[in-house]
Amino acid sequence: MSTSAPQPTPLSYKDAGVDIDAGDALVERIKPLAKKTMREGVLAGIGGFGALFEVPKRYQEPVLVSGTDGVGTKLKLAFEWNMHDTVGIDLVAMSVNDVLVQGAEPLFFLDYFACGKLDVDTAAAVVGGIAKGCELSGCALIGGETAEMPGMYPPGEYDLAGFAVGAVEKSKILSGQNVRPGDVVLGLASSGVHSNGFSLVRKCIERSGPHLPATLDGKPFRHAVMEPTRLYVKSVLAALAQHPIKALAHITGGGLLENIPRVLPEGTAAHLKKGSWPQTELFAWLQKTAAISDYEMNRTFNNGIGMVVVVAAEHADATAATLRAQGEQVYAIGAIAERGEGAPVVVA
Repeated sequence: MSTSAPQPTPLSYKDAGVDIDAGDALVERIKPLAKKTMREGVLAGIGGFGALFEVPKRYQEPVLVSGTDGVGTKLKLAFEWNMHDTVGIDLVAMSVNDVLVQGAEPLFFLDYFACGKLDVDTAAAVVGGIAKGCELSGCALIGGETAEMPGMYPPGEYDLAGFAVGAVEKSKILSGQNVRPGDVVLGLASSGVHSNGFSLVRKCIERSGPHLPATLDGKPFRHAVMEPTRLYVKSVLAALAQHPIKALAHITGGGLLENIPRVLPEGTAAHLKKGSWPQTELFAWLQKTAAISDYEMNRTFNNGIGMVVVVAAEHADATAATLRAQGEQVYAIGAIAERGEGAPVVVA
């Protein structure tokens, strides 16, 4: 007499930890946010297998410029402090500011959001920040991916990646090759730490224990630390349209010392004047708490300068005036010199 094996209990995808309904609910929450970012060139809304975009016909010889980035360990503070509404702006800014330095106008953006279990409210807050960043930089949010992967991320945690595509007229690509000794280096103020150096920021918070300052630069401590990366797109595009800017450098990981050389021709160096831009309370607190040198501050953080603009001396004042009229805080922070035997960036 044979006995049949017990029938297994039916398992759904939801039993395995993936909630398709939650994913659908998130898409519905995202749609109106994405709609606000639509611009010329978008041929289809979100929801298709691929996002369609037509390069605006005003370009004669368009060159596409792409960039991708994440938010890094700043996300750990977002989880710990339950502050999810601005990291999406960071995500957009890290990519669109990079695309911008080639002289390109960011056209569209795609995001990747991965978590263990999808919390619709948290995800909607994050994507709301992404949409805001796109809106502020004139960039369409035309697609993305939400991945729910049980067992891959601890509860309450997620990861973010973003991808931006821009366009620039071939004749107007910024390569920095015509930068010459005597050119002026302008610095545009950052809004804070932006999205680099947060492994050290978190160590400083840990070291301070209960003795954290209540406020920094007139903001509650946590808001000062989490202030999103500044979007330089609209102001810099306005300046590019009016002035012969030679080079731009987005000050990200590696700070001023590592990023400025990326746009300098061989044989040149940037000589920056120490004290030519103010150190904020936030960066002063980080430097004191970490007990690090000025050199390490300028190599680890943006240290108050989020974007560098290189122009011929005769165009410096007019370029700075346009950028200020667009809402930027602009400082003349140095000049280009012949490199000789020295470092590519000298702060003295």
